[in-house]
Amino acid sequence: MNAAGKGTISRYKLKVRLGDTDMGGIVYYPNYHKWMDEATHEYLGAIGVPSSKLFSQQNIGVPLLESKCNIHSPLFFEDCVEVVSSVLELFNKVFKISHLFYKNDHIVAEGYEIRAWATFEGKLKTHPIPQEIREKMVGIESIQN
Repeated sequence: MNAAGKGTISRYKLKVRLGDTDMGGIVYYPNYHKWMDEATHEYLGAIGVPSSKLFSQQNIGVPLLESKCNIHSPLFFEDCVEVVSSVLELFNKVFKISHLFYKNDHIVAEGYEIRAWATFEGKLKTHPIPQEIREKMVGIESIQN
């Protein structure tokens, strides 16, 4: 849905910390998944639906169903990174969000997450993503039916 560059993107900037690296001095791979998680929550905030408010006011969360990351070039302590995120696919109760990791305007890693729209009342239950949020995800002001 967003492959042609249509739709909302968010930019999440971070600096690699010493604790993010392994004994070889490069970023330890699980950190990319941590940063994708953080970037997803930044994305939701950027479209006007911060995760904290979704959970506290509506008991809605976006549990992770799948995550994948390909690392093209290593990152090191104190590298400045920008994660650019956008929704690639949008289904009734699930969305796929892409994350591109940039260092000095070069893609150093890319990944995605598949997440559900769910309530946490007693037991986890998926729900349709509300239309107004779907419109924000794909960058459409309003959809005529």
